[in-house]
Amino acid sequence: MKEDQITDPSTSDGAMLFAFFTEVGIISQLSSALFESVLPQGLTLAQFGVLNWFSRVDTVATPGRLAKAFQVTGGAMTNTLKKLENRQLIKIEPDPDSGRKKRVTMTKEGAAMREAAINAIKPLLSELTEKFDKNFIINQIKELAEIRRYLDERRYNKEEVKK
Repeated sequence: MKEDQITDPSTSDGAMLFAFFTEVGIISQLSSALFESVLPQGLTLAQFGVLNWFSRVDTVATPGRLAKAFQVTGGAMTNTLKKLENRQLIKIEPDPDSGRKKRVTMTKEGAAMREAAINAIKPLLSELTEKFDKNFIINQIKELAEIRRYLDERRYNKEEVKK
């Protein structure tokens, strides 16, 4: 759908929302590729995501909790965690409360790598702040966060999505 059709009030809600999520998806792909191109020392976006999760959400997690948070299979998360552990960016230990579960924590080296990754993206972020007004970006964050919260609530209620 062409941009002038998207903003036309007569455009159907479905077409408008499809165009909206297409734009969000393209922005995600472009920004991810840019970010991954400057990540330090072979760090992947998936690996950075795990390190960043520990800084944003919690200091300890199980592999299952991380897989659920990232909406990937247990095998995919195990693969990412093993690579991070091999680089000593995380620590995987037996959970003292459970004989079967593992506890994952970020190491000091992992925190330093996360910080290096954030510093590596700063020049690209500076370009964006020169191009787009700060209030414009702040408003986008608020509005997108509202949509994210709505979708996040629905992901846990699959029966609701089927309605």
